Amino acid sequence: MKILTTSKGLFFSNIHQNFVSLYFESRFINYMKGKNFLIASSGIYPYVDNNDTAKLAYKIARVANSKGGQTRMFMPRFGTVNERKHQLHEVIRLSGVNIVIDDDDMPLIIKVASIPKERMQVYFIDNDEFFKRKFIFTDENNELFEDNDGRAVFFAKGIVETVKKLKWRPDYIFVFDWFTSLLPLYIKTYYKNEPLFHDAKIFVVLTDATFEKPMSEEIKNKLVFDELPEEIIQKYDNPTEINLLKNAIDLADGVIIRTQKLPEEIDQYLKEKNIEVLDLSGIDLDENEEDLKAKFIAAFEEKNPSN
Repeated sequence: MKILTTSKGLFFSNIHQNFVSLYFESRFINYMKGKNFLIASSGIYPYVDNNDTAKLAYKIARVANSKGGQTRMFMPRFGTVNERKHQLHEVIRLSGVNIVIDDDDMPLIIKVASIPKERMQVYFIDNDEFFKRKFIFTDENNELFEDNDGRAVFFAKGIVETVKKLKWRPDYIFVFDWFTSLLPLYIKTYYKNEPLFHDAKIFVVLTDATFEKPMSEEIKNKLVFDELPEEIIQKYDNPTEINLLKNAIDLADGVIIRTQKLPEEIDQYLKEKNIEVLDLSGIDLDENEEDLKAKFIAAFEEKNPSN
């Protein structure tokens, strides 16, 4: 893993595991208290198990929530999620919106579950056509689903429509990997006049690459239908995982790295963009939650030195 540098001096790395003192803890609480954190991921622990991305999404929410922040987490209600075991239930007042995907009306169903002992809610974006199947991104033959592009658009729009119904204003938005990469795009374009998102800071979380090209070129047709700017649409000519992430980075305020196998192309792109980067690649999430907390404290200290 290369050390990425920026002129802003906001790259945080090599922080000692036992860095957390009472002094920094109190400052961290001040920064978190009253802030709203939106976390969007294709998986969140414990609804997706044995998955580092799902675990990190949960851990970030837990750290923020434990220090006075309010968190709302969003993931698709894949058919692999056991609704009875995790006690999911539909929220009628949030459901019922029809989301248009390439001229097709797709009903949005919102289900909610609470993570045991954490007082944190997870909102599940659901639609029978997109998410009922008992697989996530690939079928029983390990072939990518042809409608992953439509599923990603539906997920992004579904999050925004749900936030609008909740009348909840996020301060920080964390998007994990390629499947959520369209959320910054839609916030900055399709929903650019939605005041709830005007002041939100967006952070793209990079984890281990999973697919070379997770969605088809059909994504462009959906962006054209939604009348997104032509210069934006052109960026989706070749929707490889790397290109999807680069497009999300273009619209982000910062990047979090959670991989020791960062593609060289992304590495170089981050340097060229001169964007803020927080490195969480070396943390053992099972053993060192204090290390995760310490790096967030350091990040907030650097960005808010006068508080």
